[in-house]
Amino acid sequence: MEFDEVVLGRRSIRGYKQKPVPKEVIEEVLELAVRAPSSMNTQPWHLYVVTGDVLDKIRKGNTERNVSGVPPSREIKTPNRGYEGLHRERQIEIAVQLFQKMGIERDDKEGRQDWVLRGFRQFDAPFCVVVTFDKELLDDDISKFDCGGIVNSLVNAGWSKGLGAVINSQGIMQSPVVREYAGIPDDQVIMICVAMGYPDESFPANEVVSNRRPVSEVATFVGFEE
Repeated sequence: MEFDEVVLGRRSIRGYKQKPVPKEVIEEVLELAVRAPSSMNTQPWHLYVVTGDVLDKIRKGNTERNVSGVPPSREIKTPNRGYEGLHRERQIEIAVQLFQKMGIERDDKEGRQDWVLRGFRQFDAPFCVVVTFDKELLDDDISKFDCGGIVNSLVNAGWSKGLGAVINSQGIMQSPVVREYAGIPDDQVIMICVAMGYPDESFPANEVVSNRRPVSEVATFVGFEE
């Protein structure tokens, strides 16, 4: 694909074919992803590519603990009171788009609960990539920025190879479960999870393309001649 095709064509995938992705294909994606820039070439990230029985155990443990009321233990900070203002409006907008595609009505508690459980299970993707960084950089904000860079590279590289992805923090809400089964050492911090696999074209939510703010709203040009 041309770069423009990847960037403009990519969308979050929340429904996957139950078809294993060859390790060779994943390695090709990772070879591209690790070219992501990082501050002074520090490359603080680690990638745990998880599938099979191990991923099933993470799904099961994460879901059971969440459903039973165990408080989330994500190792990255999220807004204490949730998003507010414009950020909340954008969050609601994408949720409305997804629920409409899935035929989930506002008062459909069962349908909404099923959607939440899908998130806990990383949308039943055939594999996922858990992104961590070195704990010694915990107080260094730039390391989180760098992790965002490799995640962006990962999802775009995957799309260029025919793989869909969704960045999914629900799947790592119970970090002890993820840490135990993925074998993540204590000197690393679990940053985020990316669910990946071949897109299921028949899954309605996969048709959703999120709205983006126009460049005129995002960018401020300074010093340019009119």
